[in-house]
Amino acid sequence: MTVEQAYDVCEMITRREAKNFSYGIRLLPQDKRQALSAVYAAARRIDDIGDGDLPGSAKLAALDQTRWSVRHLDRAGDDPVWLALHDAANRFPLPVAAFEELVDGCVADVQGRTYETFDDLLGYCRCVAGSIGRLSTGVYRPVELERAWPLADALGIALQLTNILRDLREDRLVGRVYLPLDDLRRYGCRLELDPTGRLGDRADRFAALVRFETDRAESYYERGLALLPLLDRRSAACTAAMAGIYRRLLRRIAAEPERIRAARLSLPVVSKVAVAGRALVRGRT
Repeated sequence: MTVEQAYDVCEMITRREAKNFSYGIRLLPQDKRQALSAVYAAARRIDDIGDGDLPGSAKLAALDQTRWSVRHLDRAGDDPVWLALHDAANRFPLPVAAFEELVDGCVADVQGRTYETFDDLLGYCRCVAGSIGRLSTGVYRPVELERAWPLADALGIALQLTNILRDLREDRLVGRVYLPLDDLRRYGCRLELDPTGRLGDRADRFAALVRFETDRAESYYERGLALLPLLDRRSAACTAAMAGIYRRLLRRIAAEPERIRAARLSLPVVSKVAVAGRALVRGRT
């Protein structure tokens, strides 16, 4: 398999699986689009192990093997994801070790870890999303790279907090609870399912909890979006599109917390296209 063919596979995976990220990635020039697609495809592979149907012990073994692959990209062979990532890492300042943080986060998922405090959850968010923010910034290659890393990390945390709120019910169905137990106790919520399959907490308490968490996520968007002025126009547009889609979703969750008690909330395609178009024209969310 050639490197170009490997990138084609990664771009196909990104178009198929990255329902929100792909709107931003397609705004990049070819070399950065290919590299970021390789980053996404590698992250997707790790996530799929954690979310798959294998027994826990088999998942942990597969994650160990993935950690080895990340450390030895020069031995990628014909695996298109690792082959493309190896080439991208040679062309861009990618902090490839960040993938091992993503592996650590997936290990925590497999082990069913819960989070007592927000500081505990913050460590998890840095593993599974801040890592991707830092990797993406390596692809963007801003002049002030060291200044950009912590901002990218904050933006990744904002996106992950949005994901957690969007998926509250779906995660509970598989026995996962990500919100800090301290917060649940403070608002008198348990996130247990009622006989109809809805989150059964009292509506006023649930709404107060959700709005507290959305305010916290908003503060990370404010911090992370300071990254945009450090990026070139198209990299800023890519970032603004991805962040803008998730931030608009967060604001819908804050406005309608009752809706996420029964189903996963998403934005219509027309809204995502509008956010991406605005980002391309203005380079902001």
